[in-house]
Amino acid sequence: MTQLEQFTAPVDAVISRMRALDADLPERDGVAVFNRVYLTVTEEIDRRLDAGDFADPKAAIALDVRFAERYLAAVDAAAADRRPPACWRPVFQFRRHPGVRPLQFALAGINAHIGHDLALAVVDTCRSLDCEPAELEDEFDQVGDLLVALEERIREDLMPGPDLLQIADPLTHLLGSWSLDRARDAAWAAARALWALRDCEDVAEEFAERLDSAVGFAGRVLLTPLTG
Repeated sequence: MTQLEQFTAPVDAVISRMRALDADLPERDGVAVFNRVYLTVTEEIDRRLDAGDFADPKAAIALDVRFAERYLAAVDAAAADRRPPACWRPVFQFRRHPGVRPLQFALAGINAHIGHDLALAVVDTCRSLDCEPAELEDEFDQVGDLLVALEERIREDLMPGPDLLQIADPLTHLLGSWSLDRARDAAWAAARALWALRDCEDVAEEFAERLDSAVGFAGRVLLTPLTG
C-alpha cells in the first residue's frame, strides 16, 4: 500500500460501505436513492484527494469521514430497530411510500445530512484534530461547492418528467422551498455556535437537539406524498 493509499484508507472504507448498501437496497427505496447521491459525492471527493486538490488533505479526510459516519450511524440505528436522529426519521419512515418521488428522497436526505450532520461533523473534526472551525473553513467550502455543483445534476437525473415544469405540480413548490446554499450556510453557523458552546454541555446538547428537530421537520415537509 502506498503512502497515499494508506492516508485515504478511511475514505475508501466509507465508499465500500456505501457501495454495499447500494447493492443490498431495492433501487426505489428512499434510503437507496440518497445513498446513490452520497456515494457519487464521496467518490468525487476521493478523486480530488488523489489529484491533490485539497490544500490540507488530512483535514479534508477527517471532515469527510466524520460526516459520512453520521449518515452510516443513522442507517445502522434504523437497521437495528433503534431510533435514528430526528433529522433522518422522515427518510426512514417514508422510504417505501409509493407517493414520494425519488427526487424528494434525494433532497430530504441531503437536508438531513447538510442541515444537521455537517454541523456536528465539523465539531467532531475540530475535536479530533485539535483545531478551530475557522481552520476547516476551506475544506468545508470545497465540499459544499462540490455538493452545490452536483445538486443540479441530481435534479436533472431524478426529474420526474415534463410535468415538473408545470407550476401546478406540487413538486415544483416543494423544490422551491429548500435551498442547498442556505442549508450549507446554516450548517456553518450551527457548527460555529456548537463549538462556542462546547464548554456548556447542557446548552450545547439542547442546541443540537433543537437543530435535529428543526431539520427533521423540514425533511418531513420535503417528503409530503404527492400521489396515493
